[in-house]
Amino acid sequence: MTGEDAAGRFRLFVAIALPDVIREKMLRVQHELQALTPRGVVRWTKPEQFHLTLRFLGDVSSKQVAALQESVRTVCVGVPALHLCAHGVGFFPNTRSPRVIWVGITDGENRLADFQRKIEDVVQPYSAERGGERFAGHVTLGRLNSSKYHGINVLTESAGAMKDSKFGQWTVREIEIIRSELLATGSRYTVLAAFRLGTDIALL
Repeated sequence: MTGEDAAGRFRLFVAIALPDVIREKMLRVQHELQALTPRGVVRWTKPEQFHLTLRFLGDVSSKQVAALQESVRTVCVGVPALHLCAHGVGFFPNTRSPRVIWVGITDGENRLADFQRKIEDVVQPYSAERGGERFAGHVTLGRLNSSKYHGINVLTESAGAMKDSKFGQWTVREIEIIRSELLATGSRYTVLAAFRLGTDIALL
């Protein structure tokens, strides 16, 4: 399977990978929260798929992939390495109606938000998906299938106790364009291209 559908399109997103040590800390928290909910209440993200999404593009024509990569590469040339911090556990949109469980990602300098806006601008011509109105850096731990579960308060209260949790800091030197294939067993991610920040080098 190539990840290209019959219409010659790829399902893509732009993201930042996580260091293994931070991924492992997030996995431990995910396991703690998972133990509080019956099977089927939450669709938990696979740990190998933990990442910081900068922009989800959806289906992109295979004929446009090269141009998309060039657009992303051009943005990366002018952006030095980012220094990020993973901390806190919360919910979108809120604890009263939780749909997504996340770990927050910030940089303290607002450079991450500025970089995301630049990515947003250059990928828009290749995507039919609407961009987010307000970027909030996060890694998704799970998505609730229903907020009507009667024991949801146990989950939100336990996550609330982790709002000040520290998962670590790291320096981001590259970003990735990732292809998502929807399989019967779930999504499979493959790095389509990677770009070094501050240089004109395409890594893949």
